[in-house]
Amino acid sequence: MLGMLEKQADEQRLFLRRDQFPEIMIDALIATEDRDFYQHDGISPTAIARAFFANIRAGRTVQGGSTLTQQLAKNLFLTSERTLWRKVREVLIALILDYRYSKDQILEAYLNEVYLGQSRGEAIHGFGLAARLYFGQPLQDLRIDQLALLVGMVKGPSYYNPIRHPERAKQRRDLVLRLMMDQQMLTGREFEMAASRDLDLQKNPQIASRQPAYFQQLKRELSRKVGDKIKASKGVRIYTSLDPVSQDKLEKAIAKRVPQLEKTSGKGLEAAAVAVDRTTGEIRAMVGGKRTGYSGFNRALNASRPIGSLVKPAVYLTALEQPEKYDLATTLQDTKLTLKGSKGNVWQPRNYDRKFRGDVPLYQALAKSLNVPTVRLGMSLGIKNVSDTLVRLGVDADEIRPVPSMFLGAISLTPYQVAQMFQTLSNSGRQAELSALRSVVTVDGDVIYRSLPKASQKVPQQAAWLTTFAMKKGVAEGTGRYLNSKFAWAALAGKTGTSNDTRDSWFVGVDGREVTTIWVGRDDNKSTKLTGSSGALRVYSDYLAARIPEKLILPWPKNISMIGFQPQQGGALQLDCGNQFELPVWDEGGELKASCDNQPKQWIKNLFDW
Repeated sequence: MLGMLEKQADEQRLFLRRDQFPEIMIDALIATEDRDFYQHDGISPTAIARAFFANIRAGRTVQGGSTLTQQLAKNLFLTSERTLWRKVREVLIALILDYRYSKDQILEAYLNEVYLGQSRGEAIHGFGLAARLYFGQPLQDLRIDQLALLVGMVKGPSYYNPIRHPERAKQRRDLVLRLMMDQQMLTGREFEMAASRDLDLQKNPQIASRQPAYFQQLKRELSRKVGDKIKASKGVRIYTSLDPVSQDKLEKAIAKRVPQLEKTSGKGLEAAAVAVDRTTGEIRAMVGGKRTGYSGFNRALNASRPIGSLVKPAVYLTALEQPEKYDLATTLQDTKLTLKGSKGNVWQPRNYDRKFRGDVPLYQALAKSLNVPTVRLGMSLGIKNVSDTLVRLGVDADEIRPVPSMFLGAISLTPYQVAQMFQTLSNSGRQAELSALRSVVTVDGDVIYRSLPKASQKVPQQAAWLTTFAMKKGVAEGTGRYLNSKFAWAALAGKTGTSNDTRDSWFVGVDGREVTTIWVGRDDNKSTKLTGSSGALRVYSDYLAARIPEKLILPWPKNISMIGFQPQQGGALQLDCGNQFELPVWDEGGELKASCDNQPKQWIKNLFDW
């Protein structure tokens, strides 16, 4: 159990059936709280008399005469006011409960209802949830001493709170253990071993969701996909695609790296991240801010920020969809460019390093994230065509501003939306809707909802494959090369993104398992002084160091041929079938490959030249 979804309530429960409670714990509870439970009719005159004389002798209330059934009656139907009329009603209700329900039904209700403490202002009811709060484990996995502690707390959850009053709680636990020994539930040796243990509570006991950003996504999906089929008063089991390892490592990477980045950018830096399964689109992890356990503003879902160069793969994908005109070796011009708007305004895009390179091959322009060749290519393709590609990748058309600056990322998206875009791209063009919810099942085992993951081809497999190949080059020799020194063996793909004035630092990394989107920025929209490479990419590197990537192996599409090219002095590439430097080409019908196969091999040409 990773969290509780019904946050509007001020109390929480985890329902367990009677047969799911450890029998020795039930025996200890009855011995401690209501020895005649299976014999009386809801009230115990003997217990009342015993408590009456004990209190008279002590001169104060030291013992209660209420049965478990009476306690249940008070918890379910009455207040805690100390009046004779409330006590009379409690007795009457207990008698009715005992008449209408079996002992095991009453016991099951009590075990799930009994109050056992607080967690962040929310009342914790039932032994099942208390086991999670104090020990971080299912009730069935607790040791004898841990079960005895919970039983002992029934008498006074606040007074015997093991977090605030550990010594007092330990004494009460040991008293329960001694009663168990007296009732021959434990041997003397078992008692000594149990009583010698520390309380052994979990660190920072809490029940509140430990993955608040992920659970916000889950609530959103439940509302959309299940709706009012879930009633707040009914317990359900919700199965999700959360990967606890990915979640833990992603949280720790952000918690570790962001304070380090603040030394450059200054205080106030924030971060968000989404990791999704590359093929199924299932969400494996989500972090909504640098305070990973804080359930406030979820930047992964709600922070829409300019994506910078993350848009560029869509531009190059649009070109590579036209194999008769473009391939990875196509020469692009990296020279000064001036664009005039309809209102007379002038825009001169520049590369990040303010340099021009002349001729550059298409794959290198993407790998090195060059601005000017990208704008030239985008203008030749047309704003409408690139916009259409973005929509097919999963971007909402309303998010797109159809102006030339869109080619350099004048589009604002959330990390969640970016993750959808790159899932489609890196999955050979097959889009699977991002989802955290797998199924919803009632306590009785009835399935309310079950997801059926499916993917549909949104862009040609060959074009998506070639674009991802260029993104691999981006890690091997481009803006993501920081990763290559550590993870060259994994053949990662990736793309950096930096918005104007370094306000937003982005990185999307792709390994064989996941597409991981990282955003680093400031809520006040001031400069971070970080690029995609110096900011978000470093978070991703820390994540991979702990998570260990899977090698990215892309299924080879039809009609893709490896063709040799000769680098030219000016920077362009020229077809040279026999050259050792090869690039994949979408070779419809295989004509180019056949043509190269018919040419003499390079060593034969060299022999004749000699």
